Amino acid sequence: MKKTVRDVDVKGKRVLLRVDFNVPLDDRGEVADDTRIRAALPTINYLLDNGAAVIVMSHLGRPKGKVVDSLRLTPVARVLEKLLGRPVRKLDQVVGSEVEEACRNASPGEVILLENLRFEPGETENDPAFAEALARLGDIYVNDAFGAAHRAHASVEGVARRLPAVAGFLMEKEIVFLSKLLEAPERPYAAVLGGSKISDKLRVMENLLGIVDHILLGGGMCFTFLKAKGLEIGKSLLEEDFLGEAVKILNSDSGAKLHLPTDIVVAEEFSENAAGKVVSADSIPGGWMGLDIGPATVEEYAQIIGGCKTIFWNGPMGVFEWENFAQGTQKIGEAISRAEGVKVAGGGDTIAAIRKFGLEGGFTHISTGGGASMEFLEGKKLPGIEALLDA
Repeated sequence: MKKTVRDVDVKGKRVLLRVDFNVPLDDRGEVADDTRIRAALPTINYLLDNGAAVIVMSHLGRPKGKVVDSLRLTPVARVLEKLLGRPVRKLDQVVGSEVEEACRNASPGEVILLENLRFEPGETENDPAFAEALARLGDIYVNDAFGAAHRAHASVEGVARRLPAVAGFLMEKEIVFLSKLLEAPERPYAAVLGGSKISDKLRVMENLLGIVDHILLGGGMCFTFLKAKGLEIGKSLLEEDFLGEAVKILNSDSGAKLHLPTDIVVAEEFSENAAGKVVSADSIPGGWMGLDIGPATVEEYAQIIGGCKTIFWNGPMGVFEWENFAQGTQKIGEAISRAEGVKVAGGGDTIAAIRKFGLEGGFTHISTGGGASMEFLEGKKLPGIEALLDA
């Protein structure tokens, strides 16, 4: 385990806090969803309550080392100020003499927000001089940006090698719950995997095969497996380059049981208003495509889920954004939220589905880090976590 903000004395110190405020903006350039900002509040409030000056840094979008006015953090500062109920001083640069002076003179209880980190080319390059310039702004470094923990960037890894570096509460929560999925999980344990591509989930699947009892497959990725079994899949999504990998997983003797859909909701075209019909997974008509798992599959998967003590869900079961093909994702989401035990979800589309169907309260933990959570579950060491002090 890693040290957290509880393990260091922050009183009278300048705390350099890395957060993930990479939020969606609306047409007017205002914050469209403040979930990520709210997620950092417990850490920020703890630091303020314990007498620290907090210097907040985040990236927003992909400006690729150039100043892009539409990606300035000014609208984020307004939302943060409102949520904290205290002033937030927004600076227009990330580093430099003016920034250093502002941070040097910051008083306990003060909140400063630096400009978008990715305006600086040194951020994504993990440039030592840029990491050094960031380190001069604080006495202690806290990382609460799990969503960026898999990036060896200057604000994630470089600066953490130059200051006493600990985890914030959100980072701690992610490490605790994702570790539970890999180390001594309660059994039976099911991984529910969907989404469009097997290529996105391959390494996670290979790692989980040796850990879980059941892998329940849905979404577009299941058709590459059905094809690998020798079934006709019509015009359904297929990743031909991964057929060999799918065969390997199907023939794995890991002990985990791999479940594929037994029935599919198919349509003649990829369209929101297309009429769907349920067919057996081994009878997909030529020229038709699978857009959701069928009711018999939902029933089978829900039964397995109901008997599990640990469940990890990543990826929708079908095109849940469209009413005609949302049933599989909704019913599986409901089955997971009803189950007892530890239930963890991750991935942008999965979180969007959980929100759409109002299931947030049914999960033990909803991971904020898409790519980071997948790399963690692949068994990779994440640079942003590795750089923190061990407990």
